[in-house]
Amino acid sequence: MIRRRPHMRMEEQLKQEKKQCRFCSTNTQWVDYKDPAFLRNFISMQAKMYPPRKTGTCAKHQRVLATAVKRARFMALLPYTIDRTQHFAH
Repeated sequence: MIRRRPHMRMEEQLKQEKKQCRFCSTNTQWVDYKDPAFLRNFISMQAKMYPPRKTGTCAKHQRVLATAVKRARFMALLPYTIDRTQHFAH
């Protein structure tokens, strides 16, 4: 049986700095849903939203961001899903 080592030691994980929320650092109160180029930074190639641990957004701004993405999808500025034959450019 092969035992895997953890990627980082627990001490190293605790010493790592937490990602700063981009919206908190710039004192942003709301996210513009009419800016699909900005919103695509938070969407994967399968048109799924990235989790907060990957983007570094706080819970408050993740909710605001989710609302903006949903509105942009409803207004057909962003896709709901991606067809395999088409390419979703970042």
